[in-house]
Amino acid sequence: MRGCLLGGAVGDALGAGVSALSLDEIHAAHGVDAVTDLVPVYGRRGAVTAGTQLTLFTVDGLIRAQVRRDTGAWHPPTDIHRAHLRWAVTQRDWGPDERRKDGGWLAREEWLYARRDPSRECLTGLADETMGTLDRPRNPTARDSGAVTRSAPFGLLVGWEPQLVFQLAVECAAQTHGHPTAYLSAGAFAVIVHGLARGETVDASVQRALVLLAARPGHQPVTDALKQALGAVRQGMPSPARVESLGDGRTAEDVLAVAVYCALVGEDIRHGLRLAVNHGGASEATGALCGSLLGALHGETALPPGWVAELEGRSTLLELADDFAMEMTQGPALHGPAINAPGWLNRYPRG
Repeated sequence: MRGCLLGGAVGDALGAGVSALSLDEIHAAHGVDAVTDLVPVYGRRGAVTAGTQLTLFTVDGLIRAQVRRDTGAWHPPTDIHRAHLRWAVTQRDWGPDERRKDGGWLAREEWLYARRDPSRECLTGLADETMGTLDRPRNPTARDSGAVTRSAPFGLLVGWEPQLVFQLAVECAAQTHGHPTAYLSAGAFAVIVHGLARGETVDASVQRALVLLAARPGHQPVTDALKQALGAVRQGMPSPARVESLGDGRTAEDVLAVAVYCALVGEDIRHGLRLAVNHGGASEATGALCGSLLGALHGETALPPGWVAELEGRSTLLELADDFAMEMTQGPALHGPAINAPGWLNRYPRG
């Protein structure tokens, strides 16, 4: 869990500074080797974007779904939606409102009250309390990667079956991104992370995602993108040109394909992430997805320590990852019919 969440945030931060640049512009700004280290963005090195912010609130929602299960209310998509609404508040308010008793500890983290280029679809999809569903999704034409970049935590539900992980990720993506390729990309990404978290290879995890995709209407663009990523591995040495051949990063399936390809061919995490961000597409999104995959595959200690040391919100990420692991393994000892740890319920209220 630490590796996946930290890896995603590191990839996000590495790509954020060059996300709006073409490959030629990246070379002009950073030299022939392009981006090899964190570059300043939002006034500092290691700053993260809205994708990481939303990922944190996704974890918060998953923990609170487990806590609320004691009450007989068991509908994780609702809890994820409520968590994302709490993120939406951070995009409107100047800072935490201490009068709110149901916000939990994450909503009181002041550093999250910064707008870091969230997609218009995320903002409009969460502009009111109406929850999108697969039958009535929000923003039905939205097919960018805004929902995929927040979906890694679903894959960390290692005790769940892959088809349930896929379904939950798809339902939660439809709350802001209603185009089938957007929400199916989120489901496929979650299943790939899930396989890695359970000790499988990237290739085996992608194959499982392809099987689950095949039964879904509108899956073909996502399926084709993943197959193209697998095929690109056999086409020679990895290069920015080969990355860009997988798509321009404007759609969720393109971003997913680039991330999967870079995770497959990366010699190590540093090499994979550099490959994932040095192109003319959505560098922060491809970096975040690739970092989540490589972090889940190799674990926290394989991440470049210099990048982790400068990462914005590192202590929050680590604390939330540890809480997630504790809830998934020790939840019954923290809350239930006969046990209610007040400190835990203050951090993750049932309301």
